[in-house]
Amino acid sequence: MFKWLDLIPPPGPGEVDTAWVASADPSAMTDDGERRRLLALRWHLATAEIEKASYDRDPEIYRIAAGPLPWTTGDLGWALRVAHGGRIYDGMLYHLPLLIAERLPAERLAAFEPALAAILEETCSGYFMPRSLRDPLAERYERLLTRVGAGVPAHLLPAYDAAGLAARRRLGGRLTDPGTIAVLEFASTLAKPVPTKAWLRQGEALLRDTPPAVAAVRDVLDVYTGTTGWTREAQDRLVRGLCWLAATDLSEETTVLLARVAESAGRSPGRTAEPRASRTAAAVIEILVERPGPEPARVLARLALTARSKPVRARVRTGLERMGTVRGWEPGEALELAVDHHDLDADGRRSWPAPGGHTVIAEIAGEKAVARAWRAGQPLRSMPAAIRDDEVVKAAKEFAKQVTATLATERVRVEALSSLDRVWEWETWERRYLRHPVTGTLGRRLIWQVSTDRRRWVTGLPEPAGDGWSVGGLSGPGCAVRLWHPVAADAAEVSGWRDRITAAGLRQPFKQAFREVYRLTPAEEQTRVYSNRFAGHILRYGQAHALMRVRGWSAGFLGPWGGGCHSEAVKEFAAGGWQASFFHEAVESGGHEAEFCSTDQVRFARREGRRWEPSPLAEVPPRVLSEAMRDVDLFVGVTSIAADESWFDRGEHPFRAYWSNAVSGPLSGSAEVRRDVLARLLPGLAIGPKCELTDRFLRVRGTRAVYRIHLGSGNVLMEPNDAYLCIVPGSRGARVSLPFDDDERLSLILSKAFLLAADQRITDPTILSQLPR
Repeated sequence: MFKWLDLIPPPGPGEVDTAWVASADPSAMTDDGERRRLLALRWHLATAEIEKASYDRDPEIYRIAAGPLPWTTGDLGWALRVAHGGRIYDGMLYHLPLLIAERLPAERLAAFEPALAAILEETCSGYFMPRSLRDPLAERYERLLTRVGAGVPAHLLPAYDAAGLAARRRLGGRLTDPGTIAVLEFASTLAKPVPTKAWLRQGEALLRDTPPAVAAVRDVLDVYTGTTGWTREAQDRLVRGLCWLAATDLSEETTVLLARVAESAGRSPGRTAEPRASRTAAAVIEILVERPGPEPARVLARLALTARSKPVRARVRTGLERMGTVRGWEPGEALELAVDHHDLDADGRRSWPAPGGHTVIAEIAGEKAVARAWRAGQPLRSMPAAIRDDEVVKAAKEFAKQVTATLATERVRVEALSSLDRVWEWETWERRYLRHPVTGTLGRRLIWQVSTDRRRWVTGLPEPAGDGWSVGGLSGPGCAVRLWHPVAADAAEVSGWRDRITAAGLRQPFKQAFREVYRLTPAEEQTRVYSNRFAGHILRYGQAHALMRVRGWSAGFLGPWGGGCHSEAVKEFAAGGWQASFFHEAVESGGHEAEFCSTDQVRFARREGRRWEPSPLAEVPPRVLSEAMRDVDLFVGVTSIAADESWFDRGEHPFRAYWSNAVSGPLSGSAEVRRDVLARLLPGLAIGPKCELTDRFLRVRGTRAVYRIHLGSGNVLMEPNDAYLCIVPGSRGARVSLPFDDDERLSLILSKAFLLAADQRITDPTILSQLPR
């Protein structure tokens, strides 16, 4: 609670007395106004003594104090002191001071401005009253303070909004600067994402005439990027106006700031794909497209991969195309050229000298960047205590986080190339996918194809060759390169690459050699325009929806509102030339947010100009079909209730039949790949002699029983009567080197296999109680 009691002006000679308010008889008063004034004061005093507030009705003060009453500044001071000393924190205590202040002339409120501002800040902390009461109350206090002369108008930087309150704190005394107020008010007049030339000229003139306002513009934008939550329309309008004003400065510092605004505005704070501030995002995208340098392209490239909003992604794609046209890029080049190299050297490292003869080196190790201490040319196991809190170490660790974020974004981008049959000239490909300090750590672990005539392709992993690289013995000018995909290879070639990757102990950045392949089935040839391959499954909806977003699918959220029973998840493939739709609907919502959903059809559409035209499955490119089906299989495999161990104890649940069938049913494409990986790994594992692979299960011989682990769900059955064995997954999986790291179910299956192969060592009473003696 804020200490604002001392901010209230001392009692005046005519101020009311609490004892008088409690004892005076309203019925003895002949003046109606005085009587209602006393009743309002009494209600306020009584409210302060109530233990619990009532939020389901308007305060009685509204009825009693309606109309003009003979309020005085003494009444206001008394009401403020009662509110401060009240036993409850609720909106009722703040209503009477507000009613009194609103009816007093502005010149008589100057002494109360600090106390009223403190109440506003306390109200906006919001932990003690519902938002439905807090926001209207805070807005009225803001308008009151604006009338008193507290600087920037309340509707521009509302203190009940996190970003507005933070901006007010940052601006401080500048809130009353006329030039700053004029610039903020002008910025808020921008109704559309893109201003007119006249608006821009007027804005530039304002900034020239009021130099201090330039810093205020940057400060408000900087504060906005550091906050989260939805942006109201008034603030959306202000921020996009400030972005256009800031854009008059072409410095790299301003470009970085605008980039942060773009990412903040395009982010989705809720569970839906709706961006935080759609019009601000649109405005900054337009600004970045026109700005020089590599940073705008990097920001747009990140947004193209991370934005959940379909309109935002579409605008980013259009912006990148425009940028590519101006800069002479080929389609898709913008994303490649935008990858930040972070000033890393050719080995993916960056170093800083540290005290005590140490060197701190940030380097890429696998799928992330780490900061390590070196001494005398040797890496140390841990960061020495003498430099652990040094600013150099902190800077190196923060730098490593930035590189890790770029690496994660780039991994998503490169994997997305799997749906696109793109071809590079050798020099371009080598520079962007092998020599780049970030992308090169991914590209050097992937399988590529090289051709000298674009008809006969040689497949291989990149290998050092002199000062450069080669693939399958080919390299140099005149060669074309493309990413290898198993959907275009026969079974023998795929099996050969899986053997080679496993034998070499190579961990690819994502599944490539072991990538699931989905080809058109006879059933899909019959249905022609839709696939029922993954229909009829029951998914945990919250987890499924989150996974869809992670994989780049946009979907309306299922819930108890009009149209909330059905949803269509949509994703664009092959650089926006194709679109897949995955239909699903809520089941057992009970009038609340959906807990489960059932799966339905998958359909495809081709882009024709600005329209999407439905396409027969037979016309969908094999890579696009396989990649889309792979995602849907992932949704089902990861979030199906069949993978939920707790379903065994739910009794006669409506979904029990589905669960019972799915926990041991036919394998999906991802489970088939899982089986293939295990077939290659088991001979080299200590538990190999105790294991056997069947068509659907990993069979493990323990000392107490023989166990069958389903390769799809990961559930365990015990022979001979298929008794279910519930094993709650632990926090650590089996320590086995895998050729990829994006299959948690495989790690779970291996961890269970190691546990059950040595079941004589099990000490968990929950598991022991289920095992035979």
